[in-house]
Amino acid sequence: MTRIRTDVNALPSAGALQDATAAAATPGRTPGESARYRVSTKRDTAAPPLSTRGDGRPGRPESDTIPGYLQQTYWWAYVHPRAVKFFERQWLVNLILWGNFDMLRDAALDALGGRIDGRTLQIACVYGNFTATLAGRLVPGASLDVVDVLPIQLQNLRAKLPASAPISLHRHDSAAMGFADSVYDRAVLFFLLHEQPAEVRARTLGEALRVVKPGGKLVVVDYHRPGWWHPLRYLFEPVLRVLEPFAMDLWNHEMTEWLPEGFPAACIVKTNAYGGLYQQLVITVPTRD
Repeated sequence: MTRIRTDVNALPSAGALQDATAAAATPGRTPGESARYRVSTKRDTAAPPLSTRGDGRPGRPESDTIPGYLQQTYWWAYVHPRAVKFFERQWLVNLILWGNFDMLRDAALDALGGRIDGRTLQIACVYGNFTATLAGRLVPGASLDVVDVLPIQLQNLRAKLPASAPISLHRHDSAAMGFADSVYDRAVLFFLLHEQPAEVRARTLGEALRVVKPGGKLVVVDYHRPGWWHPLRYLFEPVLRVLEPFAMDLWNHEMTEWLPEGFPAACIVKTNAYGGLYQQLVITVPTRD
């Protein structure tokens, strides 16, 4: 599995970030299989390269380096450089979440732990101060890895973080991360799954569960269908249908439908927030036989 790993205390230039994509390889172990549920372990064979301009700096990514659904549906939010510049505003991401960013962020981090030790994985970059706040909870000796399929998102995150933070950035597709089994103590998915088609969403959850140790936690925060009485149910739904069409899956189905077949319900704790518009799942990874 070709991958990119960059330590924040020695983060490369944008050009080096691009060059490393084709340079490093990390084999994964053969994953174990639980008697109670099965985790898919299909992985990509290589991380996609970036295109370059004549001056050696990264240019516009080649279209085949970005998952098709992401390029087609979310170019306006995550892929285009102007989109990143526009959306990287704390007040704006809070507005998009109807003033609930801090509440949702803190609930997710509280589920991970007040003071966080060991190895933590954040799956996908997040606009705003989510990662910096998470890093602030790490105890001495703890570490945080962040994965994203878009180099521009990794570069944007790198620019927001202090050089001393114990954080590593990896270029991976969330549906095929390439890490060995059971290497993280916990993982978090903060508003990623509503941006993915159903089959990708299922693979992302399977991968997240695969890389977290038995007894560890996976915390998922995302959209949810609000109660019938909630005014945003009728105002926000047309917006989601146009701009974030995959989000309607989370309105019409339980998140558990995309967990691996046979996953034990006793390992899942679900809570809703803001009249049911948002949901949080705290999933404990069961022992694998």
